[in-house]
Amino acid sequence: MSITHFRDTPNITEDDSRPKWNNKYQFSLSCIGFIVGLGNVWRFPYLCQNFGGGAFLIPYFIAVVLEGIPLFHLELATGQLLRSSGIRVWAMISPYLGGIGYGSLLVSLTVSLYYNIILAWVLWYFANSFQKPLPWSTCPLNESKTGPVEECHQSTETSYFWFRETLNISTDITESGSLQWRLIFCLAACWLFVYICTLKGIQTTVKVLYVTVTFPYLVLTIFFAYGLTLPGAVEGLAYFIIPKVDRLNNPRAWLEATTQVFYSLSLGFGGHIAYSSYNSQKNDCEKDAIVIAVLNSVTSLYSAIPIFSMLGFHARILLEKCLDENIKDLIGAFNLQGQNLTRENYTIWIEALNQTSPNKIASLQLKNCDMQIFLDKSISGTGLSFIVFTEAIVHLPGSRIWAILFFVMLFSLGVSSVFGIVEGILRSLLDVPIVAKSIRKEVISGIICLSSFLMALCFTLRSGNYWLEIFDTYATSFPLIVILFFEVVGIAHIYGVKRFCDDVKWMTGRQPHFYWEATWQIITPILMVTVFVANAVIQTETQPSYYAWNPQYEYFPEKEKKYYPKWVLVIGGFLSTLPCLVIPTVAVFHLVATIVKKREKKVLHPSDSATGT
Repeated sequence: MSITHFRDTPNITEDDSRPKWNNKYQFSLSCIGFIVGLGNVWRFPYLCQNFGGGAFLIPYFIAVVLEGIPLFHLELATGQLLRSSGIRVWAMISPYLGGIGYGSLLVSLTVSLYYNIILAWVLWYFANSFQKPLPWSTCPLNESKTGPVEECHQSTETSYFWFRETLNISTDITESGSLQWRLIFCLAACWLFVYICTLKGIQTTVKVLYVTVTFPYLVLTIFFAYGLTLPGAVEGLAYFIIPKVDRLNNPRAWLEATTQVFYSLSLGFGGHIAYSSYNSQKNDCEKDAIVIAVLNSVTSLYSAIPIFSMLGFHARILLEKCLDENIKDLIGAFNLQGQNLTRENYTIWIEALNQTSPNKIASLQLKNCDMQIFLDKSISGTGLSFIVFTEAIVHLPGSRIWAILFFVMLFSLGVSSVFGIVEGILRSLLDVPIVAKSIRKEVISGIICLSSFLMALCFTLRSGNYWLEIFDTYATSFPLIVILFFEVVGIAHIYGVKRFCDDVKWMTGRQPHFYWEATWQIITPILMVTVFVANAVIQTETQPSYYAWNPQYEYFPEKEKKYYPKWVLVIGGFLSTLPCLVIPTVAVFHLVATIVKKREKKVLHPSDSATGT
């Protein structure tokens, strides 16, 4: 039977058995908690730092307007209208698109594995934040108690605590090493917390979200206000605000901007479809999409201010440390004890000594102490939080309080996103009639959390951090682009953009603007194909590499660049292609099943086939 509109589909009604939000605030809070996460606090600032500061905002906001918001609206409207999970939604649009839901399910499962190990690290740091002094503020003593551990002395205190005390990281991805029991314990605690909070679905999750969504904004505001008063904050903010337009010539800047929007808005995971399916069908999903997406971008910008203030503060600390070491070398080499050689007049002294003793100055091999160099040191993701920020916190008065606030904020941001991921998985399974009738919701939730915990044990190995980078690189970018492309094509060109706009008008009470039709039908699919091709070209032109921990270098990462072995790339390719291959596989399976049914019908009822009935 041909369906004219989604709303004419049988059994798509306001169902009392399906969970519902008590009010609009709960839905908005859940979506905000899902999309506002760790990516806003560390990935967005890193991309700004790496791709031209304020210049990066140009491709970022273009991606938000032409891809992010249209796709976000599409997912909210589809879930709200069909009142079902990702798997059932796309199968209802067309059986040939049923693989989209399974692809989203696989991506969600994969992301949940490594997302919670990050929370385990945060929990470990939180537990250590109550010590005085903070354990990453000083180097431990060597076995003879005569001085600091050489490995810590060669790097920095914060780097040593992160790479040795926390990860006990190996020097190569092929060196797996043993399981780290402290991380296993923290990982188990995180999954237990997620299980308790998702035990009854949204009825229990939303109660926790009141705290985990609002608390990070409070902490960010505190860091915002205090960060502006720190030495080096002005230089850090200038580094963020002043655009370096020449870096936009790098196609990777545009690619990273697009993938950041997809990842930040949590598109393609199925969580938004699940959350919006608990709404009334007459909810204004268009307004929700715009307001929440804009709030997400504003949050990224808002969090960038304290982050870059801290980066400037951290750069100032490194600059002063560099100057002090050079001054010490100069005093020893030129017998300048008692002379007025300070950081403030260091440049004057260097110029004078270069004129009188250039050869001697050259032989000292003084370090290049330049604020810009320290600001340019790009440390992404985990390094930003567990090295740069922790080192800056050490130098703040009341450092333990700042550390506790910071790691509680990170945990709140991360766990809210995990709730959305798990809810998308849980609702997809519950909307399968066989599963829903035979297994209780609490048991399904327990199976999801337990199996995810067991599979995530690979991240607690000494090589676990390297594997997290593999998962983060390969398990999201390509699959999300492919999944979202088929989502927008399925709505705009299979179901039909006109019919979909009619359905949205039926829900919101107003006809969608031309902007929505243009983006759904033309602009967004074209841009996504462009991003996909550009991503493929970049991946084929560069040999995948990673930075390995090497205690011989002063700052990590600096020069210890290694290339992934082929067997690791095979695993990465598997993570990248499996969610994508599910889509054509399901389509082919349905096509074969349809052909077989037609042949069986022709054999059993030849007269019907002959008469065309």
